[in-house]
Amino acid sequence: MFCFVEAQVFQSGLFWWIGAGVLIVLELLHGTFYLLMVALGFIAAALARLAGADLPLQFGIAAAVALAAVLLLRKSRFGRKTKTRAEAARNPDVNLDIGSTLTVPAWHDGHARTSYRGASWEVELAPGEPEDANLYEITALRGNCLVVVASRRAAARA
Repeated sequence: MFCFVEAQVFQSGLFWWIGAGVLIVLELLHGTFYLLMVALGFIAAALARLAGADLPLQFGIAAAVALAAVLLLRKSRFGRKTKTRAEAARNPDVNLDIGSTLTVPAWHDGHARTSYRGASWEVELAPGEPEDANLYEITALRGNCLVVVASRRAAARA
């Protein structure tokens, strides 16, 4: 009985429609567009089946359309890998502390602890920055460590 149902699903072309539906649902759960591109291949094969194409041609069409769609997606801005995690440490839209100023009482080899926003923070001086500035500006957050540079605003006022 199971083989009979399986053969009917495959011969009638329902396999392509069910497969496309499953891929679309998985795409909604996963969040990338790649499974959607493979679903487009399944839909193209289902349409080829409706047009009367035989099974090997349906597989070829599904593979060709899915491959072309994935390659086009990779070339688009939606398929490119972004460095959002690396950029988030320096992005003021993500970390509202970036650009804020603070004072550091004493440095020890480019590292210090200071009070900022009512809490004690680790502070790291960016390479090439002086330790004798009165005011520092936050340029990045690395975990619970604030990376700072000498404030340009304080230098402009002096």
